[in-house]
Amino acid sequence: MKPLAAADPSWQGGAWGERAHCVLCPNPSPMTLEGTNTWVLAEPGSSQVVVVDSGPLDEDHLRAVLDHVAGQDARVALTLLTHHHDDHAESAGRWAELTGAPVRAVGGGHDDLADGEVLAVGGLELVVVPTPGHTGDSISFLLPAEQVLLTGDTVLGRGTTVVAYPDGDLTSYLESLERLRRLGGSGAMASIAPGHGPGVPDAAGTVEHYWTHRHERLDQVRAALLELEGPTAGRPAPDGRDLADRVVEAVYADVPHAVWPAARLSVLAQLDYLGRL
Repeated sequence: MKPLAAADPSWQGGAWGERAHCVLCPNPSPMTLEGTNTWVLAEPGSSQVVVVDSGPLDEDHLRAVLDHVAGQDARVALTLLTHHHDDHAESAGRWAELTGAPVRAVGGGHDDLADGEVLAVGGLELVVVPTPGHTGDSISFLLPAEQVLLTGDTVLGRGTTVVAYPDGDLTSYLESLERLRRLGGSGAMASIAPGHGPGVPDAAGTVEHYWTHRHERLDQVRAALLELEGPTAGRPAPDGRDLADRVVEAVYADVPHAVWPAARLSVLAQLDYLGRL
């Protein structure tokens, strides 16, 4: 889950290594943490940049990104989307109008990205790493020159993410985490530039935490199902709560109610994984 917590005033965007700079969108919320991270990537000295996740349709934010690019005496040559959720991609059409740059993603009418595809812009190289699970179209981008992975919502700067059932699914998410574990183990990925929250210096440790957390949650859901099993298992409770609602209440009791709707999506993904839907 993305946690409901006060914004971290220490994260206001900025540089992450020599080639990545975050322009933080002013859309903080329980689900977006400090806001959406729009990443501007460029090889040092290049006049061409790649933008990852232009963000929601917020003209002031788009102007801030353009101002940052102009301040580098550069232009946007390519825009990439990590997934289709509005806080990452709503502005894509408007952004294309403002920049004249192509937009690439997975599906949604965009020029589809392929597994392992190498994107080269102005001397900068990015490698496409499919990471479905949060959504069916979630994708990450590896910056080999600095061993940085841009993860969108697959891995966050703090807390954990939602498997947004039914578009997202837990089988795919666990497979994506396994792929990231291998990337970290190989040394290809050392740090993470997430879609929300601060940069993550320990990529391998964070992915391992995500892996452990997902399996602990599954164990908690299994335990809750045992408690709830009986003649009415799977049927709505008298007050209208269905099985997913009751599992949320049992497993996410320590999570603020404001994020229970998102918790329900993850529970539905877990129930589907366990064959209980």
